[in-house]
Amino acid sequence: MSSAALPIVRRADVQRELTVALVGNPNAGKTTLFNRLTGLRAKTANFPGTTVEHRRGVLRLADGEATLIDLPGLYSLDAVTPDERVARDALVGDLPGAPKPAVAMVVVDATNVERSLFLVAQLLELEQPTIVALNMIDDAQRQGLEIDCEELQLRLGCPVLPVSARTGQGVDKLREAISRAAASVAVAQTTPQALRDCSSCHQCQYAARYDWASSVSAAAVRGEPIVRSKRTEAIDRVLTHRVVGLLCFAGVMALVFLLIFWIAQYPMGWIDGLFGTAGELASRWLPEGDLQSFVADGLIGGVGGMLIFLPQICLLFFTLSLLEDSGYLARAAFVMDRLMYRVGLPGKAFVPLLSAHACAIPAIMSTRVIEDRRDRLATILVIPLMTCSARMPVYLLVTSLLFPERPGMASLAVVGSYALGIFAALAMAWVFKKSLLKGRTKPLVIELPNYRRPSLRNALLTTYDRAWAFVKNAGTTIMVIAVIMWALATYPKVDPQSLPADTQSAIAAAEAAGDDAAAEHLLAQTQLEHSFAGRIGRGIQPAFEPVGFDWRMSIGVVSSFAAREVIVSTLAVLYGIGEEGADDEEGGGARSLLDKLRSSRRTDGRPVFTTATCLSLLVFYVLAMQCLPTQAVTRRETGTWKWPLVQFGYMTALAYTAALVTYQTAAAAGW
Repeated sequence: MSSAALPIVRRADVQRELTVALVGNPNAGKTTLFNRLTGLRAKTANFPGTTVEHRRGVLRLADGEATLIDLPGLYSLDAVTPDERVARDALVGDLPGAPKPAVAMVVVDATNVERSLFLVAQLLELEQPTIVALNMIDDAQRQGLEIDCEELQLRLGCPVLPVSARTGQGVDKLREAISRAAASVAVAQTTPQALRDCSSCHQCQYAARYDWASSVSAAAVRGEPIVRSKRTEAIDRVLTHRVVGLLCFAGVMALVFLLIFWIAQYPMGWIDGLFGTAGELASRWLPEGDLQSFVADGLIGGVGGMLIFLPQICLLFFTLSLLEDSGYLARAAFVMDRLMYRVGLPGKAFVPLLSAHACAIPAIMSTRVIEDRRDRLATILVIPLMTCSARMPVYLLVTSLLFPERPGMASLAVVGSYALGIFAALAMAWVFKKSLLKGRTKPLVIELPNYRRPSLRNALLTTYDRAWAFVKNAGTTIMVIAVIMWALATYPKVDPQSLPADTQSAIAAAEAAGDDAAAEHLLAQTQLEHSFAGRIGRGIQPAFEPVGFDWRMSIGVVSSFAAREVIVSTLAVLYGIGEEGADDEEGGGARSLLDKLRSSRRTDGRPVFTTATCLSLLVFYVLAMQCLPTQAVTRRETGTWKWPLVQFGYMTALAYTAALVTYQTAAAAGW
């Protein structure tokens, strides 16, 4: 394919660092192509001075490297939403701190060329080097479409390359085209004559662009695109049914979590054993004292208590990526929209609510696509009720305590937790739209793509990104908090001679009976109770006693206001320090966090983690805010502290009340 259409410019005008902007309509396969071109050499960041996220990666070329920037998806440069405005400003070089890209690469859906050409027309009018990646060319061929790329290139005046991001077809030639763009030292590209013929007013430009897109498509594409195949229609009659569709959605999610629990139990066992061995080795090699406790209980225990759940989190994002790539999640949005509309949420709220299952922070930012302020506020207020990835370690911890040898029941419990969060979000949205935020909502307009085979590579790269973010969090924030909790649980030291007489007598009796392990256990428990953590915990414990939490769990709840998942590392530290003697008594060195929690006892000898307590803890973390960064983002997006305070207040009251009812009911039933 000729590259003559790509203009030649003076080398002095070329940027020192070649930057390529990746642009395209939603559902055109832009992200899949980005992953194909950059692999694992990508990172997520915010554009300078904005809260809009983007991904940038290293694009390796034959004669060097380029920076590939994945801009937010858009249909037009006439920006409406903040994401679209940032994408436009980045393309034209108006974004402070972000240089103007040397090359714009626009991803066009080969199964619907005409729709994408409106955006192509606007990019060509910018008169900068442009490359068109005609993506999903294999799907177009299966539909019987014949695309004359030479004709399309002639009419556009820029290189057009057929590719399949999913299979890798044509990607090497695309790299070559980018290399030629880098080597060909830049003058502006010429706008096609048909677009320059009518430019007297904004409205005429829209007539002109659509007419041009239609004529170009008619000349270069032969055959009618199958907008919705017969297979898609048949499947959608089931999956988008107002009743059966909801049942199918629930079934799919239940199957996802069943697979997660069934498959992940093996790598979780390996990680558990690895950190258990590491803790045991640290206890053997390091001299007994604070250093040994710091390494074994603070570092290894705190971080290991989090990383044990990494396999399940990886499997969750892997399966969700496959579902999204296959086209199913768009159907789920369509099915859920009927219910959302009835409770007063706008149709456009589904995407933020769905993305909140990864993290509430970008989900709240993405509500900018909702034009109506009241609808946007209602969505922001309920987004934190959706189960995010930070809640998953808590869910997995509690369900593992409840159902240690029953993965089916554990998966159903997690599905129930997700369902409870969704139900609470919809119910509170209805309350807000009937009280604080009265007004009409707008229906959802969404494109349902044809079903297609998902990209395994794309799913793996997405999983890697999420897993690495989780590991970095465990290695930084979680580690710092775990160390702080270890210090609070270790100091101040208590002189054994200053302990109460009954405690000294119990320790002396155990030593006299030759039970040194029991004596050490009593001393460790007493030291923990008199530490800073113990004093704080016993001070706040009366507030949490009605919901079944002991003082160590109460500390975990308070510490996790910084981040929900912190409670896992907090419990790992607190119960790890308090159970050292029990470990030795069972002859076994370091035990897993789950074993320590199962064997923990209250002062009266009752188990701490009864069924009633576990259910109460689970319900509390489904509904509680427990995330200060989310509160900060809510403040920034709403412009006032009023709504973050409303958000925190109603979620805390809802979580405490629901946990109270759950615990008291379960305890009365003998659980």
